[in-house]
Amino acid sequence: MNFHATVDDRKTFQLELSADRTNISINGKSILPDVHETSATRFHILHLAKSYRIEIIAINKEEKTIELKVNNRFHLVKLKDKFDDLLKSLGMESSGPAVHKDVKAPMPGLVLQVLVEAGQQVDKDSPLVVLEAMKMENVIKSPASGTVKIIRVQKGIAVEKNAVLVEFF
Repeated sequence: MNFHATVDDRKTFQLELSADRTNISINGKSILPDVHETSATRFHILHLAKSYRIEIIAINKEEKTIELKVNNRFHLVKLKDKFDDLLKSLGMESSGPAVHKDVKAPMPGLVLQVLVEAGQQVDKDSPLVVLEAMKMENVIKSPASGTVKIIRVQKGIAVEKNAVLVEFF
């Protein structure tokens, strides 16, 4: 597996891993670190007489990022693989996950509840609005994590299909 790894938006490295992940190469130079896994997210690595304590804080597969803490310093690593390079060469560079600016009513209905407020942080699939349509209650959920900018509806009003219910930053 080949990657371009950009650390903290400052340095980029060419990273190669063998299929069994035992052979590692950085910028064409093979390295042989002594890796000891202390837990599922923590590692102790010895390389060239230097000691590194590494903790995986978060992995975002959609954005292809990894948050690490290395010797108590936080770092953000962005990875690009051969498919990202191919898209870039075709002029179709991937822009990461889709950013949702607003949530629209999937059908006409009556707003029964508004479950969020402006400025509130929400996670993907968080309930936003309860909409009654054809005598059924439908919970409209957030398509992505984000911050609510504006609530465009209020309890008791009727909305048409595709009416904007909630806007995000």
